[in-house]
Amino acid sequence: MELKEKISGLIITFNEEKNIQEILDDFSICDEIIVVDSFSSDQTVAIAQQNPKVKIIQHAFEDFTKQRNVALDAAANDWVLFLDGDERITPELRQEMILELDKADKKDAYYFYRKFYFAGKPINFSGTQTDKNFRLFRKSKCRYVADKKVHETLAVNGSIGVFNNKLLHFSVSDYDSYKNKMIHYGELKGQELFNKGKKFSVFIQYLKSAFKFFKTYFLRLGFLDGKEGLQLSVLQTLSVFETYESLKKEQLKSKLV
Repeated sequence: MELKEKISGLIITFNEEKNIQEILDDFSICDEIIVVDSFSSDQTVAIAQQNPKVKIIQHAFEDFTKQRNVALDAAANDWVLFLDGDERITPELRQEMILELDKADKKDAYYFYRKFYFAGKPINFSGTQTDKNFRLFRKSKCRYVADKKVHETLAVNGSIGVFNNKLLHFSVSDYDSYKNKMIHYGELKGQELFNKGKKFSVFIQYLKSAFKFFKTYFLRLGFLDGKEGLQLSVLQTLSVFETYESLKKEQLKSKLV
């Protein structure tokens, strides 16, 4: 089925050789694909270049928001489909997108609910129940908020819709890689807090870390996900702890300058 609207497929990458081909396949409904790569050392770029729709932009990584906005600025079309390397579109979701974009009264941005997987095992709780993100939207109506270094926020100046079918989110391939991701996110979040003028407090660090575990494992029913629920709760807690470690480091560096 041919789309009435032209779409730009967007992705930011760094060493995504295991994922890039599947993502390019998911962009099959797009007439162009923008890959903003932060100088991958694996075969990500070489694989992507084999697709004639792909345009590669090499841009040094500063934070996730800046990378995403670089991709937005490069898109030739107003409609963009922005995916992460660990996300996959099901045939049902693809069909729903096509039918929605064919409507005269379509929205300006669409939320995608995501189905979370831990090392191939579906996760039903642990805070993933309400996990959703904007993935399809008009770039003329949307922009990623500049002061967010991680967990990017899309500001939408228009109408919002929600798709019924879920995006598959294979966020955790193994424990160690997810641990490294959570530490990295924590470091960026700490820098973000420092830039906003927040001050380090060891009391707040431990209080927020403890509450994160309590919320994920108990309030968001992580214990119902078994061993994986416990591991996710621990790693989410680690990310909060590392946020304040990063804030403390930034504060110390500023005093030495």
